[in-house]
Amino acid sequence: MNRAFPLDGVRVLDLSRVLAGPLAAMTLGDLGAHVIKVERPGTGDDTRGWGPPFDADGQAAYFQSANRNKLSVAAHFADPADQDFLRSLIGGADLVVENFLPGVLNKYGLDAETMLAQNRRLLWCTITGFGPGNTRPGYDFVVQAEQGWMAITGEPEGEPMKAGVALADVLAGKDAVIALLALLAARERTPAGLPPEARHVTVSLAHSALTGLANVAHNALVSGEEPRRWGNAHPNLVPYQLFRAADRAVVLAVGTDAQWVAAARVLGLTALADDPALATNAGRVHQRTRVVAAIADRLATAPAASWMARLAEAGVPCGLVRTVREALAGSGAEPGGGIPPAHPGAVRLPPPVLDAHGALIREKHWSAFTHLPILAGLPV
Repeated sequence: MNRAFPLDGVRVLDLSRVLAGPLAAMTLGDLGAHVIKVERPGTGDDTRGWGPPFDADGQAAYFQSANRNKLSVAAHFADPADQDFLRSLIGGADLVVENFLPGVLNKYGLDAETMLAQNRRLLWCTITGFGPGNTRPGYDFVVQAEQGWMAITGEPEGEPMKAGVALADVLAGKDAVIALLALLAARERTPAGLPPEARHVTVSLAHSALTGLANVAHNALVSGEEPRRWGNAHPNLVPYQLFRAADRAVVLAVGTDAQWVAAARVLGLTALADDPALATNAGRVHQRTRVVAAIADRLATAPAASWMARLAEAGVPCGLVRTVREALAGSGAEPGGGIPPAHPGAVRLPPPVLDAHGALIREKHWSAFTHLPILAGLPV
């Protein structure tokens, strides 16, 4: 039975490498778009070599994480014949995603300004490290350092720490998808067509990371003070942090005063539950050391599963600190396809080997999708 996808038939040309751009293009592909990924001959996307781990076919896990639901073609930008080929692909595309440094695409006549002038329906997203015109390469680690993330991540007395995933890249990829979907909606509402400048959006890792500071940024703006590292605690909420049960680590995330009373009673901390000085979050923040110490001592007396069951029954937000493999168990995630996207997305194509569809795309261009046996009977 065929399944309808919201972006069925939307054509996306992925000219990006590494993570933010490929993730954006993959997300559009998850939603049904036709995505063609253009890679350099011989080596392809940089992340094809970012391993181990590699699967049995030599595919890097890193590459696979951001490149399902795409076809791959290799093309050399400096080759005049390939330039003509790429112009034809861009001419038939709805969306282009790219993350070249300023001026690179101009050398080949494949830049946004030129292409948008030639195709009045084309929408274009440029992903940069540090904003329009900035020639610094955009690497997540550098962005996390410069945009304040590392200053607030890690133990209070330890070194500044990056997040465990390339989160600035991930946020920028998501921001790019949001921007492109907004442009698609604007294009459909404007039969006369949008001007070229309105069809080109630039997303930067630096800006996505800065906006990702969210409440921490506002703490600094309102207080005039420099936010500091809290480790696994929270600057504004108590108790809201990691604790150790008898057998493993758990987290307690009390967000309301009612949850606080329920938690304290489940833990047998009746005196704290009845203390008017702790009845509000502000009071608990003021007496953070006392509250945290009492909870830590109590939780250490029994296994995590016992506490989690009782706290959950009382409506107190809590959880085990799981390993990655524990978190993935039961999610439907598989090597290659990765973590299944939420509805209405779906995994339709595995991440491609380099130039896997090169001959087909060069012959059929965008109609290559209707000639794939794997897609027979499926809307793409």
